[in-house]
Amino acid sequence: MDIPEAEVDITPGLVRLLLADQHPDLAGLPLSPAVHGWDNALLRLGDALAVRLPRRERAAGLALNEQSRLGEIAARLDTPVPAPVRVGVPGRGYPWHWAVVPWFEGRLAAEVPAADRDALAGPLADFAVGLHAPAPADAPVNPFRGVPLAERSAGFRLRLESVPGLAHRDRLAGVWEGAAAAPPWPGPPLWLHGDLHPANILARPDGHGLAAVLDFGDLTSGDPATDLAVAWMLFGPAGRSAFRARVDAAGAVDPHVWTRARAWALLFGVLLSAHSDDSPLLAGIGARTLDQVLLDGDARETGRG
Repeated sequence: MDIPEAEVDITPGLVRLLLADQHPDLAGLPLSPAVHGWDNALLRLGDALAVRLPRRERAAGLALNEQSRLGEIAARLDTPVPAPVRVGVPGRGYPWHWAVVPWFEGRLAAEVPAADRDALAGPLADFAVGLHAPAPADAPVNPFRGVPLAERSAGFRLRLESVPGLAHRDRLAGVWEGAAAAPPWPGPPLWLHGDLHPANILARPDGHGLAAVLDFGDLTSGDPATDLAVAWMLFGPAGRSAFRARVDAAGAVDPHVWTRARAWALLFGVLLSAHSDDSPLLAGIGARTLDQVLLDGDARETGRG
């Protein structure tokens, strides 16, 4: 599946006009395209900032969630996150809200060699524990994140069948059926990142340590197992064990959280495998995640886990 087509032509010229109208003190800084993702365009602004603009209507509401909520969350986190430093409103023919955010130097965790990722286990666990505080009643709700697994079962089965040439399809289906029967999250809805995968995690430039966690467009509330799926999406057995131990030591999860988290990892792995034909990076995350989910099952069956 190709990246969705932009619904607005976002050019450096347009962004410079928006800055000149709304933040003229920033309009003279160097401006260059950085990346166009599924939902947002990112342009680097000077040395320390970036401009982030939704490129399709679906993302516009998610951008508002970030603008209205991420600042208060960032204030209690030790991990750098792209909380807006300035906000922008529609103008010059551009129809949605946008933001100026910090620019972080680093390397996507998905691009860090597998053998070097374990250094991220401790700081990423600390990030998750710090983020997963009770959310207020008016927190954003995402019907695809943080919900009971039973609500995703029909969609999972459809996605699983849609991945061409998928190995171990029956085993993966069995993993889901077993995990989906786990008791649901018993606590209050917690703040969630909602899309905590290796392409939204930035390692330090040398690959050792956590530089930032990116893209809070799916910010929502619910079951922390959704975010803890990153244990299978990023790490091998040693890093996963370290990550889990650090989270468990904080005492903020229920006994069944890792069963549900493995199921969320399986769901995300299938989604990425089904819809990343145009992105080798995301397709690789999907394939690795499914391998790790099955590896955990093999370890249990042979008494190694």
